[in-house]
Amino acid sequence: MDPATAAQVSEAVAEKMLQYRRDKSGWKICREGNGVSVSWRPSVEFPGNLYKGEGIVNGTPEQVWDCVKPLAGTLRAQWDENVNSFEIIESLTDTLLFSRTTTPSAVMKLISPRDFVDLVLVRTYEDGTISSNAANVEHPSCPPNPGYVRGFNYPCGCFCEPLPGEPNKTSLVTFFQTDLSGYLPQGVVDSFFPRSMAGFYANLEKAVKKFFG
Repeated sequence: MDPATAAQVSEAVAEKMLQYRRDKSGWKICREGNGVSVSWRPSVEFPGNLYKGEGIVNGTPEQVWDCVKPLAGTLRAQWDENVNSFEIIESLTDTLLFSRTTTPSAVMKLISPRDFVDLVLVRTYEDGTISSNAANVEHPSCPPNPGYVRGFNYPCGCFCEPLPGEPNKTSLVTFFQTDLSGYLPQGVVDSFFPRSMAGFYANLEKAVKKFFG
């Protein structure tokens, strides 16, 4: 994919993410607790669900972003139990890149290790919000790996949003829209995402405290 096409595709993904963020209709809450809410609605991208996580994290937006950002120097693989490794395959600009993420087995090994190849765009908004916007792509230097099932992320990412009057807190809104591929029972998939997203927020809270005090 040439840089101009990549820029065009990634901007379209970022616009979809903004639509998800703004659209309040059709969401059904599937998990709540510890200040985190996870909801879902049917995906229009693939025969699965779009999941939304919402929670307040103790830490500045910059600190939270350093823990979740899909860029060089990210701390994500050090704390996220659903990420084994994150590598940048090719950087087109400081904010546009191709990445490969590997994930461990999950749900008592019912879900075997996966890998994902994505085009990622980072956007910064006037109010200080930073967002990651990703979707699956093919990349010549990253063919399917026999040790992993190739999964596919449809438009997904997060918004790290400042909280007015609360400089040391961040509103983090996440969107997951993933085809795990393979022959998985739908019930396994439907129970995995809400639980893993709730765990994501709990582990992120601990990570910010650990890395930034």
